[in-house]
Amino acid sequence: MPPVSVESAAERGIPDAAVARLPGYLRALDTMTASGIASVSSEELAVEAGVSSAKLRKDLSHLGSYGVRGVGYDVSHLRYEISRALGLTHDWPVVIVGMGNLGRALAQYGGFEQQGFSVVALLDHDPEVVGQRVGDLVVQPMTVLPALTGSGVVIGVIAAPAQAAQDVADALVGAGIGSILNFAPSAVNVPDGVQVRRVDLASELQILAYHEQRRVESAESGAPADGTAASASARTVGVAR
Repeated sequence: MPPVSVESAAERGIPDAAVARLPGYLRALDTMTASGIASVSSEELAVEAGVSSAKLRKDLSHLGSYGVRGVGYDVSHLRYEISRALGLTHDWPVVIVGMGNLGRALAQYGGFEQQGFSVVALLDHDPEVVGQRVGDLVVQPMTVLPALTGSGVVIGVIAAPAQAAQDVADALVGAGIGSILNFAPSAVNVPDGVQVRRVDLASELQILAYHEQRRVESAESGAPADGTAASASARTVGVAR
C-alpha cells in the first residue's frame, strides 16, 4: 500500500469542480473493486462516472500521474489516492440536528459508516423529542454541542425545518463545527472558512420537471428535446456514494 498521507484535496490545490467529481470516480472504482477488476482505462472509468475521458484525465492529473500508457489505472491504487485526497482514509464523526422524518431517515441510513462517516450524535430542540431512541442513538438536546466538538466532531448535518435552519447553523458554527451539510429547504449564512453543502431535493425535482415539460412540448411540436442538462443534473445529486 502507498505511504499514508494526510494531504487533503484542499492542500493539494485541487479545483472545487474537480473535487465535486472525485466521489463519482470513487463510486465507479468501488464497483470495479467489488467486481474484481484490477485495472481500468480512462475511457472506461469516464463512462462509468458519466464524464468525458478528457475531463477525467485532467481531474486525476491533480492527484499525480498514476496511469500507465497502454495499461490504464490500477483500480486499487487510484481508489486509495482519491480516498486520501477526499480525507476518507480515516473515520469522520458526524452530528445530525433535527429529528423529523428526514433526520430519522438519515440517522438510520447504513451507508455512511461504509464510507468513513460515523453518526455519533442526534440532536433536537424539542423537549418531547429529546430522549427518544432513533436507531442505536438517543436524541440529545442542543446544549451538548460544545462537548461533541470538543471530542472531535467537525461535520454537522442540518435536517431541521426551513425556519429553524439558520439558528441550527449558528449553533453548529458557534460550537466549532467547520463543515455543514444542509438538507433544509433554505440557504444559511455562515462565516468565511465554514464549508456548507446544500442538498435541495425539491429544487432538483423542479429542474427535472422543467426538462420533462420541455420533452412533452417538443414531442407535441415534433422538435427534438435536449435531455443533456437533465442527465447532468441527475448525476450531480447524490447524498452518499
